[in-house]
Amino acid sequence: MKRKYFGTDGIRGEVGLSPITPDFVMRLGYAAGKVFSADHDAHGRPTVLIGKDTRISGYMLESALEAGFTAAGVDVVLCGPIPTPGVAYLTRALRLSAGVVISASHNPYQDNGIKFFSANGDKLPDELENQIEAMLDQPFVCASSMAMGKVRRLDDAAGRYIEFCKSSFPNQYDLHGLKLVVDCANGAAYHIAPNVFHELGAEVIAIANQPNGMNINDGVGATSPQACIQEVISKGADYGIALDGDADRLQMIDSQGRLFNGDELLYLVAKDRIESGKEVRGAVGTLMTNIAIENAFADLGVPFERASVGDRYVLEKLKQKDWMMGGESSGHLIFLDKHTTGDGIVAALQVLATVRKSGISISERLNTVKMYPQSLVNVRYKKDFDWKNDPQFQQIQAEVMQELGKNGRILVRASGTEPVLRVMVEATEQSIAQSLAEKIASKVPKAS
Repeated sequence: MKRKYFGTDGIRGEVGLSPITPDFVMRLGYAAGKVFSADHDAHGRPTVLIGKDTRISGYMLESALEAGFTAAGVDVVLCGPIPTPGVAYLTRALRLSAGVVISASHNPYQDNGIKFFSANGDKLPDELENQIEAMLDQPFVCASSMAMGKVRRLDDAAGRYIEFCKSSFPNQYDLHGLKLVVDCANGAAYHIAPNVFHELGAEVIAIANQPNGMNINDGVGATSPQACIQEVISKGADYGIALDGDADRLQMIDSQGRLFNGDELLYLVAKDRIESGKEVRGAVGTLMTNIAIENAFADLGVPFERASVGDRYVLEKLKQKDWMMGGESSGHLIFLDKHTTGDGIVAALQVLATVRKSGISISERLNTVKMYPQSLVNVRYKKDFDWKNDPQFQQIQAEVMQELGKNGRILVRASGTEPVLRVMVEATEQSIAQSLAEKIASKVPKAS
């Protein structure tokens, strides 16, 4: 079935433009409610949890979803601003039928989106997403007053999730003596992440924790880590923890201002587990994963496989292989023995646990891994540009590959959430990677 609305991470777009409009989102809630009701085999009516990030449009979309679900005869639990992985956890912990997140993750505040979790806290299976799309074409028939869903608020949602995050950190260790800068991206973790690290003993300097509905991801967070880097250096902190707007991505910074991406952090945790005598059956990266990381996993004797870009595909590959850990260089890190989905806070705690156990800094533990410089150029392209088949575009890629030879690689892919073409070049030197990425990007017809 060809999808009309669902992308790699739910439904996403600019607020006010189709499909992120209140009328569509109400119909989406109704359609999802009908599908969840048909799939519901327990006593009583199905119940869904709705969480959101801090975008101003979240109020409107939350109300629309609530109306749609209750019209379908589904009960709703509202938990307000909470990280995406928090919704996954609470849905599973409260034994609910499904979880819904209103968020556009790392996108600017003008965008928003809807994504679903199953009762198990997993991303919703393709089959159910397809059923929801099919149900959107059916008439909207409101349930009778007697059958209509009810709504309640979960007042202690943040506290429950904070305790869950803390439980993922080894009981025999704490964070006393560490000074941490926690960059909340003015997003969903603004009232959660600082408390998690503080309650484990760290001295916490929270930044970008004053959301106003329009400053989410605005020059801060995992996608703009420079603010966190500067704060770490100016405050003499040991580490910086940069999350994105819905707190499922993580980038970390050491005391010298060195930035560590998801590739490096994934390898670090795997290496620590092996040194601790634990089994690591394999690890999953993506097409974007630095080749140095693939080589480093080989040196550890750990099988490594690449999935398509997107944490959804990393998770699919992990389940297929029955492995526990995987991630993306962008900072989505999945540890299935800790959570059912990628979680920036939980991932940061896994990394800090390696520091506590070894007494060795992140940079020291990674000094044997020499990353290939990568350059990523994002280009907004004309919607009619057939980048997969355009002869000129294919020719320039072939020329660059010939120039790189065995000393690098290129990857061109379209974003799953916006009309952007991502051009990545990996080479032995940053200047080479940058110039070649720009060379390829220059052949993309840009949107006006």
